[in-house]
Amino acid sequence: MRIRQVAAGLFSLFIIMSFYISCSAGTKEEITSLLKFVEQSECNFVRNGKQHDSLTARQHIEKKYNYYRDQITTTEDFIQYSATGSSLTGKPYKVNCKGISMDSSEWLNTELVKMRAR
Repeated sequence: MRIRQVAAGLFSLFIIMSFYISCSAGTKEEITSLLKFVEQSECNFVRNGKQHDSLTARQHIEKKYNYYRDQITTTEDFIQYSATGSSLTGKPYKVNCKGISMDSSEWLNTELVKMRAR
């Protein structure tokens, strides 16, 4: 009887860990896709009043991601910590794309919804 309880407990732990690992892998894939999306967008990014090209924006966002990595468990966390605004001034990052300006968080969250729908 005791062996069955231990086996059932280990099986439950295995299922939970498998779910956690697959969620983590999915999050990493989404983050990588969003970083590619930023770089390939050909949009201008405004950070603290200065415009930057898409490659520079991707590099900056990736640098912040690496800094906040321990606090990031979801793709939404990635957007919030790495790509929403300046941690020094509190000013939101903006994206200028094809004559349209918006907050980077809105732009990336919209892309995330599209990615998940595919």
